[in-house]
Formats: sequence, structure tokens, C-alpha cells
Amino acid sequence: MSIDLTDTEFAELDELLATTPAPLQALDASMLDGYLCGVLVQPRMIDIEEWLPNIFDYDGGVLPEEVDASWLARIRELVERRYTALNKSMVEDGWFDPVVLDLEEPAEGEGVEAAAEAAPEGESAEDAQARVTYAGMSLISRTLMPWVAGFQHATLCFPDLADMPDDAVMTALARLYRHLPAETPEEKEVVATLDREHPLKDLDEAIEELVVTVADLRDLTEEQRYRVETLRREGPKLGRNDPCHCGSGRKYKQCHGAN
Repeated sequence: MSIDLTDTEFAELDELLATTPAPLQALDASMLDGYLCGVLVQPRMIDIEEWLPNIFDYDGGVLPEEVDASWLARIRELVERRYTALNKSMVEDGWFDPVVLDLEEPAEGEGVEAAAEAAPEGESAEDAQARVTYAGMSLISRTLMPWVAGFQHATLCFPDLADMPDDAVMTALARLYRHLPAETPEEKEVVATLDREHPLKDLDEAIEELVVTVADLRDLTEEQRYRVETLRREGPKLGRNDPCHCGSGRKYKQCHGAN
């Protein structure tokens, strides 16, 4: 029976992922947790051989063939156990405990203005904008952002979920993505609307909403995920007195149709 990871094992997994060979940039433990949930709520079952490679690089890089086999095996063991535990919790309890790291309130003088003024030498305009945008986010969203970024990584790797023509799915994704940096005017408007109509009073409430939203997505995709495709006959059904399809010249009932 597979059991969930202990705190020590979560820390071990985080450290193992951090030693992924450069230039690959692996997910950290919180991003990985969101990614696994993003895989589990897809409208199709995804095999581990398909989703595991994506945890080793956010941009789609591939592990070198000469990677340490014992290192890879240990990561796989821990990740697969967490995946199984998450799935079990969702199925049996409709709930799971996400891996979210607590952040401290920014000190005075560490807001948007300070971020805009404290540009590191040689920083690109894109990185500068991302840093300023991050500084302007609420503490709740900054805390949940790694987990949600991992979930979004799954939806980018496997677009089946985001491609579903279902308004309820789109609404649920917006409830999660409110914790990512809003870059376009449309994204900013969505976040502003959610903050106005569904404000989050504290981190505990935000985590509860996150878990409920993932559970909603799982329910919305369950029928497609477990659907069994009906095999369709590509031609008229053979009568027992018709010539057998194999070309033997005998009647079907005397050949492949014989009981």
C-alpha cells in the first residue's frame, strides 16, 4: 500500500530536484505538487512515462541519457507516491493538502516602488517588469503562486483541459490563475473582478478555495477521463451464410463464424 510522503521526504525530493543537471530548471516541491494535480484533473488518463519528464525542466528540456540512475529512480519513487496519495485523497475525500510554503509579509520599503528602484545591474526589461509585478501581488497570491504555476505547467504540457469547450472549466481555471502575475489588461480585469466579487480574507481561505476548485475540475472532467470508447463496425455485419471475410471461399458459419 502506497503512503504519502513525510515532511522529511518532501524536503529530500525538493533537494533532489534542485540537483537536476544544468541548464535544466526542475520544478520545486510546491510547483511539482500543483503539476501533479494538473495532471490528475485532465480529461484523459495520462501515463507516468508521459508526464514524469516534464518535472525536470519548466521549458521542456530533456534529461541527458547519462543521468545518475539511482538519483532518477529515487525521484520517481517519491513523485509516484505523492501522485498516488493525491489521487487517493481526491477520490476518497474530495480533498487534499497542497504543498504550500509560508512567506513572510514584506518589510517596509520592499513594495512596488522599492522593487522598481532596486534594479540589478544588467537586468532585462522583461525581468524588471516581472519583478515589479511580483512585488505588487498580495501575500496570499505570492504564497500560492509556485503551486499554481506548477498546475499551469501541466495545462500547458497537456492542453486537453484548457481546450474543453466548457465555461465551468474556464471559470475554475480563472479562480486558480488569479494567483499568477497578471500581465495583460484582460488578465488584470479578471483578477480585479475576482478580488471584488470573491475576496479572500486570509491564506487559509485561499487554500480552501484552491482545493475546492481543483476538486471541481476533477468532477467536471471525470466523465471524459473514464469514458470507454465504443468500437464501431466499419462495414455491414456478416450473415452466417455469407462468404467468410478471410477469403477461404467457405461460408462464414463454417469458417471464422463457427462456434
